[in-house]
Amino acid sequence: MTQTTPQLDDEFVDSATRAETRGIELVSDAERHGRARDLFFIWAAPNVSILNLTIGATLILLGLEIWQAIVVIVAASLLWVFPGLIAGSGPASGTSGSVVTRAMYGILGNKLFVAFVGWFIGAVFLSLTWLASSFMGADLLRRMGLADPVWVPIGVTVVVATITILVAIFGHGLIVRAYSFMAAALFVIFLLVTAFILPTVDWQYAAPQPLSGVGLWSAMAIGFTILASTPLSFINSPDLARYLPRSTRKSHIALATGLGGAIPFLVFTVVGVLLATGLSGAAFDAGIDVALFDLLPVWLAPLLVVGVVINTIALNAMTTYSSSMALQAIGFRLRRIPAAIIVGVIGTALTIYLVLSSSLLEAANLMLQFLVIVSGPAMAIFVVDVALRRYAYDGVELFDDHAGGRFWYSAGWSIPGIVALVAGGVATALCLATNVWAGPIAQAIGYIDLSVPVGMLVAAALYAGLLCTPLGKKGRP
Repeated sequence: MTQTTPQLDDEFVDSATRAETRGIELVSDAERHGRARDLFFIWAAPNVSILNLTIGATLILLGLEIWQAIVVIVAASLLWVFPGLIAGSGPASGTSGSVVTRAMYGILGNKLFVAFVGWFIGAVFLSLTWLASSFMGADLLRRMGLADPVWVPIGVTVVVATITILVAIFGHGLIVRAYSFMAAALFVIFLLVTAFILPTVDWQYAAPQPLSGVGLWSAMAIGFTILASTPLSFINSPDLARYLPRSTRKSHIALATGLGGAIPFLVFTVVGVLLATGLSGAAFDAGIDVALFDLLPVWLAPLLVVGVVINTIALNAMTTYSSSMALQAIGFRLRRIPAAIIVGVIGTALTIYLVLSSSLLEAANLMLQFLVIVSGPAMAIFVVDVALRRYAYDGVELFDDHAGGRFWYSAGWSIPGIVALVAGGVATALCLATNVWAGPIAQAIGYIDLSVPVGMLVAAALYAGLLCTPLGKKGRP
């Protein structure tokens, strides 16, 4: 059952003008190129997002004052350090993060991990961001006279999804080249939008029913959980860094990745908070996307939709790109391009379902809260493993799947990784507080949502502790 390390022919070129055929195959030292700072724009483009405005507005709906909401946003933005820290495992190993996690869960255990965690996270973000562009594109077309409530949003979804899949097919070379221009365009568009939002801001805003005590902590904790799900979900950060030279400083990789995600996340989520202070209850009921259109001049509304579409393509092309490699890591005998098409089709179908059954605000908040059940513990385990190994990931050994290989562990499963992931997920669920589910611990403490810190701490502590036992010593540095 030995698996040889996948290699491509010598003619492979990582180019913006050629479809990338490489999937999880190792990147040789001769093929490494680029600089750590390139990662800043790769992560900035997906995070200049309408979802940031939506989630920021949610904090006001939860009953927070402006300063309280900003405190929550700043705290959540600090979590971007985690995608930055794990990104360095890409160039260290020369392969995808979905292969690197074999070191944490074992050859067979990792298949289950990638199938569940990788696909769950990928499907959520594909559908949420396509959902945002579908709602806003359909609303713009409605204002222009195309008002069909079913076929117009479906049509927008299909068009945007098709472009997204094409970008994912061309892959890393196009992403590196195009995302800097996309990030610049998005910053300009969203700063213009911000300029027209600011005059509507109620700087003296006070919550109708000011919160205090347990109620205040509950609202802040729930808001933090919703916000935290974004940085914690980017367990794919090694995929976008794996072409960098092996000698690239890990601190530079972490800084470029973390700041690229955190800066737009912080700025435009705060803008969402400010936007919400000037909106009435009726405006919230109509939807943030509709409210934005009503605030903007006629010429800027179409430009905002263009920005939302660009952002959607940036984020979902990255997600589709990583998910296609996840399919390969699970064991499907597919090349990366067909795998990307399959991922895109599944994401499109889920988006169409959500377009016809929910609002953007409802879908975003609920899915992001449940996302932390898997993303928080998984990120904690990855960070602990990186810290203990000091990025010592041998790509050749990661592909050795015979029953004596370094990462075979116990019959193909790493007990510390699997136990820590499950325990962390259970702890997260017990502390989670949503409209659909409130864990018993959350209920007992007044619906204060401690799911993110508790789930991550349980997973990290249990994983680190189990590595010191005989079960965890094999395969460790």
